[in-house]
Amino acid sequence: MPRRDDLESILILGSGPIVIGQACEFDYSGTQAVRALKEEGYRVILVNSNPATIMTDPDLADRTYIEPLTPEWVEKVIEAEKPDAILPTMGGQTALNIAMSLSENGVLEKHGVELLGANARSIEMAEDREEFAKAMERIGLKVTTGGFAKTLEQALEIVEETGYPSIIRPSYTLGGTGGGIAYNREEFEAQVRKGLDASPITEVLVDRSVLGWKEYELEVVRDGADNVIIVCSVENFDPMGVHTGDSITVAPAQTLSDVEYQEMRDASLAIVREIGVEAGGCNIQFAVNPEDGEILVVEMNPRTSRSSALASKATGFPIARVGAKLAVGYTLDELPNDITKTTPASFEPVLDYVVVKFPRFAFEKFAEVNPVLGVQMKAVGETMAIGRNFRAAWQKGLRGLEIDRSGWVIGERLKDDGLEADDPASLLAALRRPTADRPFQLRRALEAGLTIGDLHEATGIDPWFLDQLARILELEAEWREAASGRLDAVDPVVLRRMKREGFSDIQLAAIAGSTEDAVRELRWSHGIHPTYTAVDTCAGESPAATPYYYS
Repeated sequence: MPRRDDLESILILGSGPIVIGQACEFDYSGTQAVRALKEEGYRVILVNSNPATIMTDPDLADRTYIEPLTPEWVEKVIEAEKPDAILPTMGGQTALNIAMSLSENGVLEKHGVELLGANARSIEMAEDREEFAKAMERIGLKVTTGGFAKTLEQALEIVEETGYPSIIRPSYTLGGTGGGIAYNREEFEAQVRKGLDASPITEVLVDRSVLGWKEYELEVVRDGADNVIIVCSVENFDPMGVHTGDSITVAPAQTLSDVEYQEMRDASLAIVREIGVEAGGCNIQFAVNPEDGEILVVEMNPRTSRSSALASKATGFPIARVGAKLAVGYTLDELPNDITKTTPASFEPVLDYVVVKFPRFAFEKFAEVNPVLGVQMKAVGETMAIGRNFRAAWQKGLRGLEIDRSGWVIGERLKDDGLEADDPASLLAALRRPTADRPFQLRRALEAGLTIGDLHEATGIDPWFLDQLARILELEAEWREAASGRLDAVDPVVLRRMKREGFSDIQLAAIAGSTEDAVRELRWSHGIHPTYTAVDTCAGESPAATPYYYS
């Protein structure tokens, strides 16, 4: 289908002020959408209260309003600009909530403004957790839902059935705002009150506990002709109980069997069709029981998200750009892949590398915040690293955090991982509480002789990931032995292998008791230099016209 000619002007809603859980990722998506619609000749109006974004640059949209992101102010813009449609799926939860408010109070109908990408019914089904649970039941999928409550009394009745620990999730909030985990009645009552206050519709979901289950996310794109593709699968390093924005995440998923992946993929296609996302991107989260493989649906976002930005950069597939064009009538097979220029956007991306995202925390700026991670997001940013294997991407990701790490190392500060002792009991006790220090606590635990089984039992982290970390320590030991004599006697094959495994020159020097300059000179003398590999969406199957690269 060609672009819609019955539309002339389109209003895009941004995500507003920078808050934890919602900021730069939506600027990235919104900017792509503005440019995509301008390419098609539409007049683009933008409302975003945050002037410190790329999308509010004066030369981007045709008309930019840096006004409060409230239904009242957006209505004034609609009255002044008279847009034909609103694209609400590029501005996170803020944009969706405003679009829903304008729909419910009759503003959109009054001014003849259409919702693009997802209609009001679809947004309500996806965002209202009770409606979502009913939708999943209709298509034969199971959810984590225990029950829904509008009052504390109703919540207490539900928890009598689901038991403790209990997970509380408010409806219509972003980043898990207002959510939490309660281990007893006192904590439960406090968390429910907080959740009811945070929810715009005064509703919380009391979940059956799936703490320790594995968590996965699929990025899905659908067009108006019902073509659906999976852009990327993402696996959380941390199990359920840690918000995905606070978890280390890995793409593509590493520990799924093909049977499990296909089941999850089929479920995603059924979900996006049942919810009725008309055109564009969305993401769906699943919980998988590591004991028997049972799959539950956690939630769906009928819009671009933080994960959409990650998936776009990880695969080279511009989800927001494609989603904006799908929203105005194109189908996936009509749009070219921007990277290859020869294959259509309906081809699912293929990765021949591994991407690791590390969250960035700043608890030093928020002294009163509890550093234990839970279902409400606390990360203030993230870094994304690409490597030929998980181990290399893991080390590169840590270096990118700007926390004075040269890789997966403990560092010079004695308490930099929150521990003062190396005894197994202290290590295991610390590991049972997820914190920003957990990656380094895992290293301390492995060095102290704790087994992968011990660490899996304490953390719920999949043994495959723990085995990969143990392999990094084995490689360090091999390098230490190889470089224990004269550094210049090291076999260049060994040095090349260490570089391919993601070790920095500083790391190699520290292990060998040498200097960074000496390691670099040795590396150069053997002609060992960084190479650059394409992120081309197709694992080299088609020539890439405009790829970007990782080293």
